[in-house]
Amino acid sequence: MALPLYLVGLSHKTAPVEVRERAALDPVVALPAALSTLGRAVVLSTCNRTEIYGVGCPKEAKALLLARGVEAHHLYQKEGIEALRHLFRVAAGLDSLVMGEAQILGQVREALFLARKYGATESLLEKAFQSAIALGKRARSETGIGVGAVSVAYAALDLALAVYGDLTGLAVAVLGAGEMAELFLTHLKSQGVGRVLVVNRTVERARALAERFGGEAYALEALPQVLRQADLVVASAASPHYLVRPQDLPRRSKPLFLIDIALPRNIDPRVGRLPQAYLYNLDDLKRVVEKNLRARLGEVPKVEALIEGAMGDYLEWYAGHRVREAIRALRGLAYREVVREYPEADPLTWHKEAGRRAHPWILAVKARTQEFLQGPPCPGECPLLAFRPPQL
Repeated sequence: MALPLYLVGLSHKTAPVEVRERAALDPVVALPAALSTLGRAVVLSTCNRTEIYGVGCPKEAKALLLARGVEAHHLYQKEGIEALRHLFRVAAGLDSLVMGEAQILGQVREALFLARKYGATESLLEKAFQSAIALGKRARSETGIGVGAVSVAYAALDLALAVYGDLTGLAVAVLGAGEMAELFLTHLKSQGVGRVLVVNRTVERARALAERFGGEAYALEALPQVLRQADLVVASAASPHYLVRPQDLPRRSKPLFLIDIALPRNIDPRVGRLPQAYLYNLDDLKRVVEKNLRARLGEVPKVEALIEGAMGDYLEWYAGHRVREAIRALRGLAYREVVREYPEADPLTWHKEAGRRAHPWILAVKARTQEFLQGPPCPGECPLLAFRPPQL
C-alpha cells in the first residue's frame, strides 16, 4: 500500500556524536526555522538522533540536514510503511541506545507538540505520531521491555533502591564529575533525595555538575568530610589509585552503601570488610545489566507483535481516510455535473440528483478500495477518480 510518509534522519547507529551535534535542532531557533522550510513535518531531535518525518517528497528534509554539515553516508531514508514502522520502533524503545528506555516516548510526544505549535502537522503525521505514542505506552505496560536496569548508571540506582527501598531524604555523594556521574544523577533526580554532594578533583567541574542537579560541590580534599555526611556513595572518578580507603571511613552507627563504577576502581576493596559498609563494584552491576538485558531481549517479539498490530490499525485508518476523501470528491463532481445540466433547478433538486448519480460510483469505490489504494492521497490525481461506473 502506497503510504506517502517519509523519514530522513541519522542516529547513534549511523553517526558519531560530533555529527549528531551538528544535526541537532534546538527548539527555540533552529526547529521553527526548519519547520518553516519543510512545511508539513515533525522533527524528532534528541542526543542520539535527529529524524524528520513528513508527507510527500523527502528532498528538502535531506537538503536541510546536509546543509548542517551532515554527510550523506550518515543519513538513512525510509518511505511509506517502512517510515511508519521505524517511528513505531523508536517510540517502543527498540531503536534506542538503551533498549526499552522510557525517555524517548516523552521526546516523541514533545516532537508532536512542537510541530503542532508551529502549525507543521497534517492528518497523516498527526495520526502516525498519536499512534506511535499510544503504542509506546502499551509496549511498556503490556510487556517487560522497560523492566530492569540495562545501563551501569541506572543499575547503580536500581541497586540503591533495592537496599534502601526509598531514597527520600538521604544524602547521596557522587565522586567524580564525568559522563557516568552525570548519567547517575539524571536517573537520581526524580527520587527525592535530601542532599546531593558532588566531589571532584577540579572543584569548578564539581560545581557545574552540582548546580544542574541542585547539589553541593566539594574539592577532593573535602572527601573525608563528605563521607561522614553521606548515606550512599557512588564513585566514578578518573583516578589511577584508590580515593577511598578503610582508614578514610569514620566509625558509623548506620550503614554506608558504596557503589564503585569507576575503572580503575576508586574504592579499596578492603572497605567492604568494614562493619556497616556495603561495597559493590562494576562486576556486580554488569551482572545485573546483562541479566536484565537478556530479559528485555526476550520481550522484543511481544513488542514487535504490538507494532504490527498498530501498523494494521493505522493502515486501516488510512484506507478509510483515502476512501472518504475520494467519496467527497465524487459527490462534488456529480453535483457540478447536475448544476451544469440543470442550471434553472433549485439547490434541493441539485443535491438529490447529485446523490442519485454519485451513489453507484460510491458503491463501486468502496468495493474496489484495495485495488485503487496506490498513489498519492486523494483528492488530487486520485486514481479512484479515474474510475467511472456506467451511468445508471
